[in-house]
This record gives sequence, structure tokens and C-alpha cells, in this order.
Amino acid sequence: MAPERENRERVVSGATATSRPRTRLDQPMPPRRRLLPEWDPEAFGRLSERIARFLGTGRFIVWMTVVIIMWVAWNVLAPTDLRFDTYPFIFLTLMLSLQASYAAPLILLAQNRQDDRDRVNLEQDRKQNERSIADTEYLTREIASLRVGLGEVATRDWIRSELQDLMKDLEEHHGDGQVVFPAERSGGRDVDDR
Repeated sequence: MAPERENRERVVSGATATSRPRTRLDQPMPPRRRLLPEWDPEAFGRLSERIARFLGTGRFIVWMTVVIIMWVAWNVLAPTDLRFDTYPFIFLTLMLSLQASYAAPLILLAQNRQDDRDRVNLEQDRKQNERSIADTEYLTREIASLRVGLGEVATRDWIRSELQDLMKDLEEHHGDGQVVFPAERSGGRDVDDR
């Protein structure tokens, strides 16, 4: 019978030995507990942009004015035992300061997100402009090469002038001013064909 082999972990001894168990590197670590709550930064950013957009509207100013007028009117005109914020309106000042302390960072966060979007759009526009410039330069080179190539192509006027020059040469060569083409000779054949 063969002796059974036991799966043993290697025991480390010496200066590198520790009392804690070794963690396996081929398995994921268990999630750590976090003390602070987690949130989705993208969702928080979208919420801050909505709030910042609302804070920048006339509707917000109207509602804020209505709330302040009602606050002051209640604390001035209501019976004394129903008032919750007397004349210096300390609590109203505290609420407005609290609103301002939250509004400013939310507006800054929304502006930072808009700056990031603008930066990405600017980079995309820059790359598109570079591609457009490269395409324009390519087309300019192609048009220039076509112009050079067309300079070597025979045009109708050039062919006419060449034919007129040939006619003049033929007239001078025969001397009598009458040119006889091979098709006009007797029988319609050239002398060499006979």
C-alpha cells in the first residue's frame, strides 16, 4: 500500500515567520468595512447641477422672497406665544447662512463638472480641427498634382494648333498648295498598296 500524501502548507521559520495566517494571493480579499457612507459621485454631481440650475433661476428668488416675507410676517403679526423667531430674526439669519453655505459648494461643484465637460469638448474640437486641417492639406496637394498633370495633357486648342502647323508644313512641302491625301488618290489606295 502506498502511503497517503497529506496536503501540508509550508511552514516558514526564522526571521520571516509570523504568527498571523498567510493570505492567499489567488483569491480576492473580503470587502473592508468603511466608516464613511459611500455614494455615487456621478449621481451626486448630477444632483448638484440640478440644484445649482434651480438656484440660478428667477423662480428660486421668488420662492425665497415669499418664504422670507411669510417668516417675517408670522413673527411680527402672530400672537406672542406662537412666534418662533422674534425681531432680530436670528433663526432666519441662521437658515439663510445655512442655505448659502450649502449653495456655494454645490454651485462650485456644478461649475467644475461643466469645466470638465468643456475641457473634453475642447479637446475633441481640437482633434477634429487637426483632422480637418490634415484633410485640407491632403486635398490641396492632390489638386496641385492634378494641375501639374493637366499641364501635360493635350487640350483641344493645342491639338488644333498642332494640326494647323502640320497643314502648313504639308502645303510648303508640296509647293502647289494642294494637298493630296491617300484616300483621294486613284482607287482609294496608296501607291504602295498596289
